[in-house]
Parts: sequence; C-alpha cells; structure tokens
Amino acid sequence: EVQLVESGGGLVQPGGSLRLSCSASGFTFSSYAMKWVRQAPGKGLEWVSTIGSLIGSTTYADSVKGRFTISRDNAKNTLYLQMNNLKPDDAAVYYCAKLGDRPRGQGTQVTVSS
Repeated sequence: EVQLVESGGGLVQPGGSLRLSCSASGFTFSSYAMKWVRQAPGKGLEWVSTIGSLIGSTTYADSVKGRFTISRDNAKNTLYLQMNNLKPDDAAVYYCAKLGDRPRGQGTQVTVSS
C-alpha cells in the first residue's frame, strides 16, 4: 500500500522559509517521479513542482520558480520542498504524490501571515 506522510508545515511570516518533507513507503520510491501539489482554501489542487526519479530533473510552477526547490533522497525514501521568500499566496495544504497519481496523504498546512 502506498503511504506518503507529509510534514514540516507551520506558521511563517512573509519572507520566511520552511522545509517540507514527504516520507514514502509501500512502493519503490527511487523508481518514480514525484510531485508536490497544494490546495488553498476554496480552491482546487495546484501543481507546484516535479522531480524525476533517478537523474532528478526538476520543474516548477511559475508562481514558485526561483523561491522553491524540490529534492529527494532515494536512500531515505524522502521527498523535500525547500520554500524560501514565502508569500501569503503560498498558504495552502501541501501534498506530495507520485507523478500521475492523486495525493494520498493528509498533507501539511502552510500558513503565511504576519
């Protein structure tokens, strides 16, 4: 059974930083491209970033490009999202997922407010 557990969210002031983690189990993590998506209150899921399986090529939504960095540690079965210079519009529940799959975890809440 695929299990993805997100963590690292919290309350941060505008301009602050957070590092999200996603612990994966139940599948061969290193074989899959992974993504981060987010959902703000009253809105649908928004794709944030994707990372390839082995080479680790990355892509980002224009809204986060230059501020967020996706990475992975295949030895630890963990996906990361480093978020810098956070803005109020970044506030959302963040989920990780296999590329092409729906989020399966509970997500982690990110709140950006002064």
